[in-house]
Amino acid sequence: MSASAAGPAATGLLCAFAVTRTPPDPAGLAAARGHEEGGPLRVLRADGLCLVVQDVPADLFGEEALTERLNRPEDLERCARAHHRGVEAAAGQGPVVPLPMATLYRGDLTAARAVAARRQVLDTLLDRLRDRTEWAVKVHAAEAEAAAATGPGAPARSGDGGRGYLSRVSARRREQQGARGKALAEAEAVDAALRRHAVAATRHRPQSERLTGRRTPQLLNAAYLVEDARRADFTAALARFTAGGTHPAVRVDASGPWIPYSFARWDEDRQADPDQEADPDPQAHPDQEAPS
Repeated sequence: MSASAAGPAATGLLCAFAVTRTPPDPAGLAAARGHEEGGPLRVLRADGLCLVVQDVPADLFGEEALTERLNRPEDLERCARAHHRGVEAAAGQGPVVPLPMATLYRGDLTAARAVAARRQVLDTLLDRLRDRTEWAVKVHAAEAEAAAATGPGAPARSGDGGRGYLSRVSARRREQQGARGKALAEAEAVDAALRRHAVAATRHRPQSERLTGRRTPQLLNAAYLVEDARRADFTAALARFTAGGTHPAVRVDASGPWIPYSFARWDEDRQADPDQEADPDPQAHPDQEAPS
């Protein structure tokens, strides 16, 4: 529902960033910046929980205006960074549940009602995320493997018969398939090894070469939820892969620890909420927004 349907209250909207049980440090919250167009970050108490929010203008954050802005890459990146700053401001005193980017309400009352309606889900998530962080891992085909998989076809030879040419084309195709199959198998092996040290894992859609800035395809784009007590085991396993050598057909890159965005989906089972503004982007993980 667009902000224009909200009547007199449509002069402003409430942008919500994250839910926590313990309010963030007031000085840290005052120093944090959310969206440049909005007011200061503040804490809204809701059914025993704390919601970090910001008042924003409806003419820029209403459904139509926001959708148009988020279709522009520079505005999308600016919005994602602002959202992450708001989530970070909510963290620090305990676990937080990051909300989807551009979670907007018509005011304090409707936001508090939304939190109260999902109190059980939020409590479960806060318990699940306590003392745990997220690690992002991206696996790409190695340069040599990618060259084998995408290199030029079999060259023609002077006086070459059609049968010989087709034979070389077939051999080249088998070589390409073998190179890609080897890289995919090694990517799966990396994932299986890391999952043994994680509480949970999830896969995101592989990013395009345009977004990653690499010439090689991304084979795995995964996130792992790791207990703080097992972080050393996880990072030791990760270091063996990022150092290279053990799996020569792939290259492994990692980042973390992150606030566990990928494991904090409070909205998966929600029904349509007439008091909540449209959500143009369901979830914005900082590691998924920028090229790596």
